[in-house]
Amino acid sequence: MSDGDVHVGHTRSIPGRSTSPTARALQALELISARPGITADDLGAALGVTGRAARRYVAILREAELPIESVSGPYGGYRVGRGLRLPPLMFTAAEAAGLVMATLEGHRGAADPADVVGGALAKILRALPERVAPPVPAASGETTRHEHLDRLLAGCADARVLRLSYRVGERLSEMDVEPWAVVLRHSRWYLLCWSRSRDAQRVLRADRVADVAVLPETFDPPSDLDALRVVEEHFSQGWRYPVEVHVDAPPQWVRRWVAASLARLEALPDDRTRMVASTEDPDWYARQLASIPVTFRVVDSPELAAAVRALGRRLAEL
Repeated sequence: MSDGDVHVGHTRSIPGRSTSPTARALQALELISARPGITADDLGAALGVTGRAARRYVAILREAELPIESVSGPYGGYRVGRGLRLPPLMFTAAEAAGLVMATLEGHRGAADPADVVGGALAKILRALPERVAPPVPAASGETTRHEHLDRLLAGCADARVLRLSYRVGERLSEMDVEPWAVVLRHSRWYLLCWSRSRDAQRVLRADRVADVAVLPETFDPPSDLDALRVVEEHFSQGWRYPVEVHVDAPPQWVRRWVAASLARLEALPDDRTRMVASTEDPDWYARQLASIPVTFRVVDSPELAAAVRALGRRLAEL
């Protein structure tokens, strides 16, 4: 391995140096992962074989129960479906260093090996040549507890009902939930789930889960769930001051300017949009609205309306 490559896992086969069907099938898997929609002929060309031989390697992968899907279309390409366990990975030094630096910049616990993300980065750093490894700041000591994260993720993957002991302040409450997804947002892990105990959708902080018991029941998770969007919209609700704003643009345009964590968007007649949210700080919310490049109107939100008027006066005086 050259100093320019960072290897995670077992030694990767190099095309052209192995002719065993298994080795070629693994090479095919890597190519399909890197180029979703690759055709059988292109796959064969990359492997140095015919398209017919490439199809045999895909068949080997499928016989091994790897989720290789055929992409619809005139050329019938391939892609890796959901649920594939990570194969051995190869990063260039630039990819690994970029991944480390981007994560250090955006995740609070990335410098701490005791953190889930920090532990993963520590493995990559150990494989990087010392002269190209980015400097890592000292850990802040604010690592988020995650001892139950693996069981929460397994519950989502297996669609198994979980019984949680959940900490609210000094009190522990017990609830049975259908775990839909685990999301990392703003340096915290969140469980998006349906609470059978409350008969409601919930977003729970993983670090407040005190215990997890796996129940025998299974469930059917929602189809086409956009877990990140749902969690972001959750952050925009439940604060002191209500927010309703009507924007003179359709929702698909407003989403370009308004993050999901700022408001839930609803379509109105005449290609307009209703923003529904709440906030603890109307002055801060007014500044976010100022970035919308079309006209809008604050509706039934007196504290926010006052903050918008005050912001308008200050801007007019500049």
